[in-house]
Amino acid sequence: MLRSFSYVTDHTGFCGTIKNSPSDFVVTEIEMPKHFLRDTRAESLPKTGEAQLEQSSPGLQQPKKLRTEPPGPCAEACGGGAPSPSERDPGWAGGDSSASPNKTQREGEPELKSGLEEASILDSLLGKPMSELLNKFACDLKDAWDLENNAGSVTGEFSLGPILDKKNRADLHGAIRQKFPFLGTVTKDNEVIVKGNADYRELCQLVTEKETSDFFKFLDAKLENSTFSFEPDGNKEHRKVVHHFINRKFGKVLETKSFTVTDVNDQPNMSIMVRFRGKSWSRKRSAGGFQEKQDLYTAFTLQKENLETLEAIGFLAAELGVLPSDFSYTGIKDKKAITYQPMVVKKVTPERLKEIGSKMEKKGMRIHNIHSACQHLRLGQLKGNRFDIVVRDLKHHSHDSSADLKERITEAMENVETKGFVNYYGPQRFGQGQNVQTDQIGLALLNENMVKAVKLFFTPEDTDDPVNNAKRYFLQTEDAKGALLMLPEFKVREKMLLRALNRYGVNHEGCTKGWLNIPHSMRIFYVHAYCSKIWNEAASYRLKIYGSKVVEGDLVFSEGNDESVSLNDKVHVVTAPEESANKYSLNQVVLPMVGHSIKYPSNKVGQWYHERLSKDELQMCKFRVSPLQLNIPGCYRPILKNVQNLSYFFEGSGKGIEIEDNHLNESKVSLHISFDLDPSCYATVCLREIMKCDF
Repeated sequence: MLRSFSYVTDHTGFCGTIKNSPSDFVVTEIEMPKHFLRDTRAESLPKTGEAQLEQSSPGLQQPKKLRTEPPGPCAEACGGGAPSPSERDPGWAGGDSSASPNKTQREGEPELKSGLEEASILDSLLGKPMSELLNKFACDLKDAWDLENNAGSVTGEFSLGPILDKKNRADLHGAIRQKFPFLGTVTKDNEVIVKGNADYRELCQLVTEKETSDFFKFLDAKLENSTFSFEPDGNKEHRKVVHHFINRKFGKVLETKSFTVTDVNDQPNMSIMVRFRGKSWSRKRSAGGFQEKQDLYTAFTLQKENLETLEAIGFLAAELGVLPSDFSYTGIKDKKAITYQPMVVKKVTPERLKEIGSKMEKKGMRIHNIHSACQHLRLGQLKGNRFDIVVRDLKHHSHDSSADLKERITEAMENVETKGFVNYYGPQRFGQGQNVQTDQIGLALLNENMVKAVKLFFTPEDTDDPVNNAKRYFLQTEDAKGALLMLPEFKVREKMLLRALNRYGVNHEGCTKGWLNIPHSMRIFYVHAYCSKIWNEAASYRLKIYGSKVVEGDLVFSEGNDESVSLNDKVHVVTAPEESANKYSLNQVVLPMVGHSIKYPSNKVGQWYHERLSKDELQMCKFRVSPLQLNIPGCYRPILKNVQNLSYFFEGSGKGIEIEDNHLNESKVSLHISFDLDPSCYATVCLREIMKCDF
């Protein structure tokens, strides 16, 4: 995969083999310091999965939407509702939060107002750039919600950075919830995090968005003796569903009752009224509303050998009776290796996890350090990875006979430790050695060719085993039900797709529903693989035409902790005077991962991107695959990366005997290398730079 790619160092290198056995390649995640992971039980976010890592729960029956309305715009909704029934029952007397609806607006659509007061507060607390980013996040979230079918899904989260002043944080929470009732906010270590409110989304499936918006504003305001009325509703069964939702989600702080009211046609009708339960409503609100009970999380360290991460999670999920999306983790680890990585599983007790330990050992896994946790893992909690690698069969390159091998290896180590390596995505990102690469599936999804993507996904390898036989059978017959019966239980992704295909058919619509049936993080994995492939090719092109010199039009990333500055504003385009003055080094140059919110270099590299995307018929691509709820904003990746804590030693064929002689007996000596890399860096790519050979 990397054979034609560039190097940043100029040493000769050497040959050798890696991954002769899983124990020759050991990967251990480096966690963030524990004080960053304190108990935030009262403010923990419900799990949505990657990123980083968003995951929707597949296969769940979604509630039928009983009252419909046009899609609500991404704007603040204001008051409205049914006439107050308070005068009809003195026991429910109180201020009504409803207001007269705007006669010109469409039924069910939120009424718009300027929101200047909240906007002004947000601008003053966050600064204009961050406030605009928040507004964009809110709009993108609402767009995703309007496009998706899964009512329980909440897409992504957004950090506003640290807000040290407690009063400012309180003001910020209130201003955000009033301007964007569909968002929830929490504080973690003074960092304010915003995400979609799952309860808001669920209520939108039952009543109009305007009613939902007004209800959550009423809930957040917590005005004593206030009440809220939903629109008149003559459907008794529907009223029962709404009553049940409010009692289930907010029963400890709210109570509901139905009243007879007069509707707009002066006809008697029924309306649901809501009020607070005396003084008991003053409890803390979580990101998704009021949680009746704390979600159950169990943390553990997964040790796996010769298993893909997703395959291991499939085994665990099948044994525990939970979904793969109930697991959170911070990265995909190598298959042919021994890897250690923290994970958190939802809805499983520590005792239950301990019970399956012996069964998992038979499948190449061990579970360590099991303990209760208070929240899922997030991408930011990964500091990097520690690699301990054995290189065997050491020898010179065929063209090199001028120096002893130890000198060549020492030279290589010193060179890469000083200069770093080209930050390519490794071949395992693309499914190394497979008949179909993951980036090919990603390209098909970006082109919205759903049937092709499914058939690529089910392309078998040239082996005779239950999994590949099931794939082969499906491609030959399109019999999804028969293929399902042939697949082992742990092949969770394949089974999720096949269940939808069996129900809806192997056509465009059926394949779209099939992709929607697997978690969001798995869908977007393939698209990110394509974006990674383009980045690799762009890096090679950039180094080929400009070398190590930083030229006009290059993009450089300016480090800084100012959270009010957007990502694009942190990326600077190098000017001609800056090129002449050699102001920047190659270590500061970044290249974009393609997406809808990035800027390209304003030199030949930028032109290359456009031509390369055109080659794949993506010249008009918006990098939003609406039918699959995929949003690809893009990001920036440094061309070069440095290795940390590099050390190495030689070992003879007698295990544990270190070699210190200047001249090595090639056939009997192995090289042990240890180093740390930042997240999203690949050890095989670093080794490629050291050894000057491809794997």
